[in-house]
Amino acid sequence: MSQPTRRARSRVDTERDIRQHARQLLVEQGHEAVTLRAIARGLGITAPALYRYYSSRAALIEQLRLDICTDLADEMAADLHAVPESDTVEQVRAACRAFRRWSLSHPREFVLFFASLDNDVDPVGPLGPQDWPADGFGQIFLTLAGKVLARHDIITLADEDVPAQLRADLTGFRDSLLVTIADSGVELTVDALGIGTAYRIWQFWVRLYGHVALEVFGRFPYAMSAPEALFEATLSDLMRDIGL
Repeated sequence: MSQPTRRARSRVDTERDIRQHARQLLVEQGHEAVTLRAIARGLGITAPALYRYYSSRAALIEQLRLDICTDLADEMAADLHAVPESDTVEQVRAACRAFRRWSLSHPREFVLFFASLDNDVDPVGPLGPQDWPADGFGQIFLTLAGKVLARHDIITLADEDVPAQLRADLTGFRDSLLVTIADSGVELTVDALGIGTAYRIWQFWVRLYGHVALEVFGRFPYAMSAPEALFEATLSDLMRDIGL
């Protein structure tokens, strides 16, 4: 394979510098500071030149979110690699702990990816793991969900016990889960992943995300001297509530 031309290498290097500078602005000043004008100024290039790489701020922000997703997934994957693949329960714990640790260490990246209300950013929100990049953070959690369902009898609800107003949304969520889990190599039937089970998975994520978000934003209703102990207690409750 031929080596990249000088022009191609220059373009690759410039695009990498743009993303690195955008990440630096995000970490140091928050996502509002990530603008094409600020990046052009920081890199010493003209704004029109920058538009050859990103057509808009929204396009750059989306790339930044994908980079963040990849970094989070890599950190979680490293933790999971240290746990025997056969120990599904401990893998779930490891994934949740890694998510919290990364979030606390990267609060501004957390805001951009999970909680931004910026007009140029479509917030992922706490209820959309099936919509995240297939090779990223969401895939790790959904793959683990597939393993849990294949190997354990979790405590679930009968479909008819799920609030009627939620069933249409949960049916779509369940169908997306089945596809994503199948892509990870675990085949489940609709009977194995009913609406009630999808509801349990949904609740697990909402409660995990809510706890971590409150800790990242410093919004616990009272000061906690042992936040890690509180998280571990919450995680144990979550695991117990689904029968793990």
